[in-house]
Amino acid sequence: MCELNKQSVIQCQSEWDSTTKGAITKWDSTTKGAITKSFFPKIVDRMKLTINATPNFTAIVTGHGNIKSYLHKYKITQSPVCPCEQGEQSVEHILYKCKLHEHDRDKLIAAVIRADSWPVSKDILGIK
Repeated sequence: MCELNKQSVIQCQSEWDSTTKGAITKWDSTTKGAITKSFFPKIVDRMKLTINATPNFTAIVTGHGNIKSYLHKYKITQSPVCPCEQGEQSVEHILYKCKLHEHDRDKLIAAVIRADSWPVSKDILGIK
């Protein structure tokens, strides 16, 4: 990586970090990106990944899309409750708890467990 790229990554990481630590930046007054930051806390790690950005992947790592907690926030749905009826349908619920996604979760666990124990944090999922 050339020196200019290194400096750009350092600057971006600094701004990315400061938005989660409460420092005053251009993004200070927002919580936007909080879910994405939980998957990709280090910009350099994200830059190393080749990701097939499907609609489902994007919905999970951003918390946007067809997730009931998000849709309820904007009054698109009447309730944030998951169709499994075991809690609010959020990114965390889908990844770690939802009974409707047990089969997919089992595949995810099998892929992750080779190196780590389940459950893993979202930043570990982000780099796997």
